[in-house]
Amino acid sequence: MNQRTLVLALALLFAAAAGTAQCISSPPASQSSLSAVTGVWRGQMDGLPAVTFVITDESGSLSGAALFYLHMRKTDKDPYTSTPGLPEPLFHPQFDGKILTFQISHRRAHPPGSLSDAPVTLTLTLIGPNRARLANRSETAGPAVIMVRSDY
Repeated sequence: MNQRTLVLALALLFAAAAGTAQCISSPPASQSSLSAVTGVWRGQMDGLPAVTFVITDESGSLSGAALFYLHMRKTDKDPYTSTPGLPEPLFHPQFDGKILTFQISHRRAHPPGSLSDAPVTLTLTLIGPNRARLANRSETAGPAVIMVRSDY
């Protein structure tokens, strides 16, 4: 992916986080513990970008957006490439000090078949400083993605 596309994708991701994400307070987690999950989280699969989250704690409430990447190749012999999708807001984020639980719309994931899909629930479980495991709660056999956090 060229740098121009990455910059555009991150700009869209930040715009979605600031403008469309739904926020709720996270009463169990203190303001200082929220800093453990705020920032930019990036996950890779097979050495390619797979998912990016931007998570903020404006006024003590969590909000954010996700950008998932499509991995594909032209033929069986070609290497995989990673193409960013559309940013999606995080819905109902809740952080208990170790696990961030949230939902993401699945409507635009695989249209037209997914247009009536319910939101997907994901968990981001802290496993170390600036590291977490992302898992889809509705897929027990799906792969977990290791995420790495950086400041904005």
